[in-house]
Amino acid sequence: MSSPGLPRRPIAVSLRRAVRTRSKAWRVLGSVALTLVFFALALLQPALARGAEWRGVAWEERWVLFGFASLPVLWWWGTFGQDRRRPRLRMGTVKPLADAPPGWRTRLRDVPGVLRTVSIAMFLLALARPVAVLGNQAAEDEGIDIVLAIDLSHSMAAILDGDPRDLPPGYRNKASAIRPSRIDTAKIVVQDFIARRRSDRIGAIVFGKEAYILSPPTLDYQLLSKLIGQLRLDVIDGSRTAIGDALGTAVARLELSDARSKVVILLTDGDSNAGKYSPEEAMREASRVGAKVYAVQIGNGEAAEIQVGTDPFGQPIYEKRVVPVNPKLLGEIAAKTGGKHFVATDGKALRESMHAILNQLERTRFEAPVAHHEELFPLFVFPGVLLVALEALLRAWLLRRFP
Repeated sequence: MSSPGLPRRPIAVSLRRAVRTRSKAWRVLGSVALTLVFFALALLQPALARGAEWRGVAWEERWVLFGFASLPVLWWWGTFGQDRRRPRLRMGTVKPLADAPPGWRTRLRDVPGVLRTVSIAMFLLALARPVAVLGNQAAEDEGIDIVLAIDLSHSMAAILDGDPRDLPPGYRNKASAIRPSRIDTAKIVVQDFIARRRSDRIGAIVFGKEAYILSPPTLDYQLLSKLIGQLRLDVIDGSRTAIGDALGTAVARLELSDARSKVVILLTDGDSNAGKYSPEEAMREASRVGAKVYAVQIGNGEAAEIQVGTDPFGQPIYEKRVVPVNPKLLGEIAAKTGGKHFVATDGKALRESMHAILNQLERTRFEAPVAHHEELFPLFVFPGVLLVALEALLRAWLLRRFP
């Protein structure tokens, strides 16, 4: 049985501790609730701006989202961790101050830490780089559907002389003694031709003894130009020239086209002497689908120089060989399909022939699928910057607490 005269100090201390514990618990709950409220408000703008579109958003740098694991530590450091960093002044007793009710500034002491945590969360979402894929939208444009048929038979190794200054700027002569072959010049001219187009779907096939599709009609000029630049005469069997197969393959690529202008540009220096389809059959198919064939004849059928090796000093050795060509057949193909026949005996003539072709064509409107992407990170950056500014204002004007 306790004596009435014993002090009641332990009971008072226990009560104060209980009050402090309950006050701290309410502070924790209040800070957590405040954090959730600010985070919801920060996400309000992105939610209203895109709504249900966020379900299909791609996060390009999603590994940045692992930074959310550090947010609880930052939150604690910005709120309760600041209590130990307060400046202190030793006094004899603080009982009167401890018993006094806290001011409104004290109740707001955790707000800056909450704002900083939420702002960092918004910056992490922005760094994760959300991208909205709007899908393949049909973009209307004016243009022509063109298929280039490029001869890769062995005769294209013949020299095609001319002034290098007549060729596009991309031409670079590797050595003064080396002269460009027909295929080298054709690739340069075709790449320049592609670079000058803006809204024409262009495809390409290559042919020798057989015909092969290099690329279907596309608006990706960079990829098409790269594929053509990598062509070599030894990639397919070039022992013969299948002009009928080349035309038939090109026409097949244009058959399903919705463009009013369908064009096949045939670049060859030989006569048709192989293939499953005759040029006459290919001509009829081209007329049926409404495809015009513009035949560009490289060379005039006379003897041409072909490099056959190098001498002991590394200089090229040339040998003259007759490269047969059939201008009558090429002229007939062009005439019966509504196109035109060109003869190019040097690089300048070849370049002019390619550009003269499009001057005779009408333009038509078609739809091309275009994928649209939109960067959404600004929707997170703006709320993050706003929260940082609000934190700075609270610290400087209201709480006056640094850092």
